[in-house]
Amino acid sequence: MIFRGVVSLFATYENRIDGISVEWKKTVHVPPHLHEAMEMVYVTKGNIELGVGQELYHMDEGDFAIVFPNVIHHYQVFDTNDNKVVYLYPEPSMFPAYCMELEKYSPKNPIIKKKNLHHDIICVIKAIISNRENIKDIMLIKAYIQVILAHIFSEMEMVEKSTIGSNDLIYNAVEYVAKNFKNELNLEKMAYDLCVNKYALSRMFAKTFHCNFNKYVNGIRLNHAVSFLENSAKTITDIWLDCGFESQRTFNRVFKERYKMTPREYRSKCNSDVRVI
Repeated sequence: MIFRGVVSLFATYENRIDGISVEWKKTVHVPPHLHEAMEMVYVTKGNIELGVGQELYHMDEGDFAIVFPNVIHHYQVFDTNDNKVVYLYPEPSMFPAYCMELEKYSPKNPIIKKKNLHHDIICVIKAIISNRENIKDIMLIKAYIQVILAHIFSEMEMVEKSTIGSNDLIYNAVEYVAKNFKNELNLEKMAYDLCVNKYALSRMFAKTFHCNFNKYVNGIRLNHAVSFLENSAKTITDIWLDCGFESQRTFNRVFKERYKMTPREYRSKCNSDVRVI
């Protein structure tokens, strides 16, 4: 089971051990993406913007949000001050009684403001974070998450996922990149595989994600590269190969454009942060 306290930049969306991952970290811009785990978000410092579908929701300190599986979402940070956020990623398979609801529905508004947040949810999150290095009992974790879900389904209005903002092309494009980013990708092949016009696809990336196709794909690759740098002993060469970059030169260039340091420097900084937690 993973419980990490290091202040890092991007969430990990793969390799969840025992069905849940817990992170407490700084948030920066994260491009639109989706995954099979639920994503529970609790702001402990500062503020962030959570985008779900085509809506953008402001979150202040003490606010809570939940994103159901396979719902497109992203993060933006406009405040120049520090922020820190707790992320819980429970796999739906841990809660078979909720499988149908988690597959079919999503909260109409994913945010619960601090003044309306039930004390039980706050207590559960604090218990998980304060004991993140010691909790080993998966049944205890299930019980904690069950408490949160009980309040979510009783206090949040649910709607069918099909009504949440994004059209089919956006969903299909995000899903396609999520499944294929480790391989060689180009706009023409993606358009052919999705049976759409490549110019329409290009306009969709510019309008929805505010970047071109290549920048979006490299952003997804960088997210996974960062998770490897933080959580594994993989070599730099293995990382850029595993994440789909065409060369180490390209990997270093796009990494430095975003993080203002090399991958090796980033890993060294993460190791230093871990030692002081």
